[in-house]
Amino acid sequence: MKRLLGFIQKEIYHIFRDYRTLLILFGIPLAQILIFGFVVTNDLRDVKIAVLDQSKDEVTTAIMDKILSSGYFILEEELSSLDQIEPAFKSGYIKEVIIFEPHFSENLEKYGRADLKIIADASDANTGNLIANYTQGIILNYISESYKELELPLTIDKFQRFYFNQNLKAVYMFVPGTMALILILISAIMTSISITREKELGTMETLLVSPLQPWHIIIGKVTPYIFLAFANAVIILILGYFVFKVPVNGSILLLLLASILYVSLALSLGIFISTLAKAQQTAMFISMLGLLLPTMLLSGFIFPIENMPVALQWLSKIMPAKWFITVLKQIMIKGSGIVFIWKELVILLSVTILFIMLSIKRFKIRLE
Repeated sequence: MKRLLGFIQKEIYHIFRDYRTLLILFGIPLAQILIFGFVVTNDLRDVKIAVLDQSKDEVTTAIMDKILSSGYFILEEELSSLDQIEPAFKSGYIKEVIIFEPHFSENLEKYGRADLKIIADASDANTGNLIANYTQGIILNYISESYKELELPLTIDKFQRFYFNQNLKAVYMFVPGTMALILILISAIMTSISITREKELGTMETLLVSPLQPWHIIIGKVTPYIFLAFANAVIILILGYFVFKVPVNGSILLLLLASILYVSLALSLGIFISTLAKAQQTAMFISMLGLLLPTMLLSGFIFPIENMPVALQWLSKIMPAKWFITVLKQIMIKGSGIVFIWKELVILLSVTILFIMLSIKRFKIRLE
């Protein structure tokens, strides 16, 4: 028993000396519960909307004040014509447009009827439907409270329209998100084990004594996988179009170029991971742990980023999948051109170059 207690004591000391073990035991569970607690929510928060007020009377002003004071919405833009609605949605910031008919207050008090249109961006079907329902509930609540004493029965003729996804098909959201998730995981895992495999098999010595420069080896490792991963992207797009009926309303060429850029980024990230890890299993563990959950939770794939705390919103900006999902939705569902996605493409290109440069810098020309 004394020997057993001594062995247990030794193991306890060993665990507390190893910061990596402590990180797995305490750090990862704490991070997961905090991230899941803040991210996994269906509540709305700070949704950016626009209004086309053709009446501009005291009732429409009061209704908008009620909507904005709810804490769910932020007025991003006041439109002056119907022609501005589609560009507002394609900008990617506006999630809803509220339209008041002319003489809204007069029609409501005189005839007991007024027309109101709620148009929501349904490229994310669940969020679009939730936004429209929240808005409708706030408006009806205001009308019922403000006109209690009016004997004439009131009717708000609501017309809801969901832009880009009239039937609220969830697959419009899941195909782009799944594509981003699959490509970054498969590409990163494939390349993260490439250099570590050379180390384990002992063939790294051959590469190091060859006339190849570090950047030759890095580029040479990435290039073959670009074509394989791009073939994966094309297969996913074909399945999405023919099996799930997800449209491609924009330029197919632009979509393919964006896919190549994202695949290159994922592969460069995998190469960078392979320069950090000494074994294939370590490289795969880092790839899975560092990419799977963050991509699912912080990319806007499943949960809207606008609903997250500010700190997590900033953290989501370093997720490559966030920018690629935005590009996919803009091209496939909204039919946008490069004018609306150039910023996302520049970010993806910059991150790709950054990881390639870091990989070249960390590449060791001597065996340890």
